[in-house]
Amino acid sequence: MKWLNRLFKKKKNLDDSEEIKSESHEHQKKQFNKVSKKFLIVGLGNIGAEYVNTRHNIGFKVLDYVAQKESITFETAKLGTITEYTIKGRKLILLKPNTYMNLSGKAVQYWMEKENIPKENILVITDDLNLPFGTIRIKAKGSDGGHNGLKNIQLILNTTEYPRFRFGISDEFKKGQQVDYVLGEWHEAEKVKLMERFVIAKEIIESFALAGLNNTMNSFNGK
Repeated sequence: MKWLNRLFKKKKNLDDSEEIKSESHEHQKKQFNKVSKKFLIVGLGNIGAEYVNTRHNIGFKVLDYVAQKESITFETAKLGTITEYTIKGRKLILLKPNTYMNLSGKAVQYWMEKENIPKENILVITDDLNLPFGTIRIKAKGSDGGHNGLKNIQLILNTTEYPRFRFGISDEFKKGQQVDYVLGEWHEAEKVKLMERFVIAKEIIESFALAGLNNTMNSFNGK
């Protein structure tokens, strides 16, 4: 009968082990679900009064619009200015890096790690010369497209697989004038149209947090 007792004891140990694994798995799922309800929305731009209304700062402008509509205020923090709001249980952390465009990755990495946010829960908003003015492209991954902010994020995170929201600024400039155009201010006609694009941009950000990346791409790409 001893062998039978040993057999039952062994089975009990196995059952206990499986139960512990199951509890551990459930704990991990809960932790992940807790993490996955936090989103880091990064608007790219350059700090300084001379850059405020430039095409290159569209990421900052989008987040400024969101903050205004939510009646929240950006505060200076490490490597950027930051604010947050909650919508239907999702926390959206809005970040404007103060590292200048070429070092944006430092701020993104720092706040991802500090807030324990996975890369699939970040959304980087950037200008894009290759898209007509106001055109929107949301992608799950991709190259930097020659954009220095994206290039640095890719370098620091060591991946091209993070969601990005590209805002078209068009390429209406003569040869050799790209820098002046990107760092130039919007025309009056563009400023008027920007406001309606900001409304859609806010919808995109919130759809990303609530409906997920794929649904957001399907709903807004091409609008």
